[in-house]
Amino acid sequence: MTVEIPPRSGTAFRLEEGQTLRVIDPRGMQVSDLLAFNAGDVREVLSNGRTFDYEETIRLTTGHRIWSNRSNPMLEIVEDSVGRHDFLLTPCSKATFRHFYADKPVHRGCFGNLAEALAPYDVTPDMIPTAFNLFMNVPVEAETGKVRVLPPTSKPGDFIRLRALMDLVVGLTACSAYDSNGGSFKPIHYEIG
Repeated sequence: MTVEIPPRSGTAFRLEEGQTLRVIDPRGMQVSDLLAFNAGDVREVLSNGRTFDYEETIRLTTGHRIWSNRSNPMLEIVEDSVGRHDFLLTPCSKATFRHFYADKPVHRGCFGNLAEALAPYDVTPDMIPTAFNLFMNVPVEAETGKVRVLPPTSKPGDFIRLRALMDLVVGLTACSAYDSNGGSFKPIHYEIG
């Protein structure tokens, strides 16, 4: 069954060990922030630093794993039709909008959407780490290390499929930031198998 996350919103759900999560960009050029917590102890959460360390790359795609702050593998990317995702930038928030979009209405962003969706699982806002930003296009300049946020390269129907390596609570959004999505907001679809 395909579930739709409406534009600029988020959700949370259980993903059992061995199940797969397929996240789909149905219209193209839409980012989805993904968080994962150990369902048995939500203090264990995905970690970009541990993941970069153990996978020895910041360009995560098919065959790579997402690691926790306790050095345990949480998810494995088993299929990826895009090959460009970001694990450097934090979920957009009210503060993000005030900082980068002073001429636009303030939105609670992915951070606020994730905080609300994850609250029933005893995840508090201070527990929300850097998200694995699916389909987000964040090139890093080789000489200066400067990061830029460009429109996603994902096309309609592109997807990433991840296998749970432990029982998880997953947070997932249809991102709310203008630059991340090329200036427009679209839904995200997901399927659990």
